[in-house]
Amino acid sequence: MPSPPRTPSLLRRLLLRAFSLPNSTARSYSAASKASLPAASVWSFGDNSNGALGLPFPLADAYEPTKVPSLPSRIAGVAAGHYHSLAVTADGEVWAWGRNEEGQLGRGAAAPRDTWSKPERVTGLDHVRVQAAFASGVVSAAVGDDGSLWVWGRSKRGQLGLGEGVIEAARPSKVEALAGHEIIKVSFGWGHALAQSKDGKVFGWGYSEDGRLGEMGKMLDKPLSQPLNSHKALDNSASLLDIVEKQVAEKLEKEKNMPIIWEPCIVQELSALRVFDVACGLDHSLVLCSEYSFPRSLSTSFRYLYQFCTQIRLQTIAVYLLYT
Repeated sequence: MPSPPRTPSLLRRLLLRAFSLPNSTARSYSAASKASLPAASVWSFGDNSNGALGLPFPLADAYEPTKVPSLPSRIAGVAAGHYHSLAVTADGEVWAWGRNEEGQLGRGAAAPRDTWSKPERVTGLDHVRVQAAFASGVVSAAVGDDGSLWVWGRSKRGQLGLGEGVIEAARPSKVEALAGHEIIKVSFGWGHALAQSKDGKVFGWGYSEDGRLGEMGKMLDKPLSQPLNSHKALDNSASLLDIVEKQVAEKLEKEKNMPIIWEPCIVQELSALRVFDVACGLDHSLVLCSEYSFPRSLSTSFRYLYQFCTQIRLQTIAVYLLYT
């Protein structure tokens, strides 16, 4: 069988040049596009009992979209937690408002409650140009243009990812376990978290029960001495209060045995795949993977070239370039 013709040298050079831009150049394009954003405002609606709408009290609910006051004019992105909200400006700042009971606004415990609903800039990120922000019920996170991940808030289930036993960060703190990896997205579940890197890797941490973090949590699962749903101790005459008290006791017992991954670890089951998106549900996880696999040792330029050629159904060009 005759070998495929070699790719013309000019086309080869042009394609390689197009797909071998250094990371710093790619980031500068992203920064430039954000810098040119027109004025954009944030509008909110729904329940405002925790101040997540950013609207002044005594307004409890907003049934129509209402503009959030006190924000900069050029907003590039937003994120909604359970009871608080985040906004990222075109200049790379993070603004937060809403519930601060767990410190998810980054203002510290001393911040007066009547100020929580007013958007304020998150301090402690002055040396970071933030590209995106993410929020759970109790934790906030920001990704810098260098791929660093910063978190703040309080989570007894390890959702901060800052190390063994660390359950609180009053100010933004860098997740050192991910140093060296360029993070582009984070997703939070009820007690767990996933992070996606630019090169398609997935890292998980936090509450690992029921396999929501994959195999890494299996060794930590500790079944209780009695099944949680067992009510053998209650006879037919047990009152509703007795049943509730028993359920509360079971929940407290379960809290003592929580399986927790305290620092981000790679999800090994996905190491042979390239992941393009991640999402956490309440107690499960989803990933979007490429249907084509290729060695991770392949250079970044060839990876991007392969993806591009696949998307436009010109896989043959990639094959020629890789093997000629």
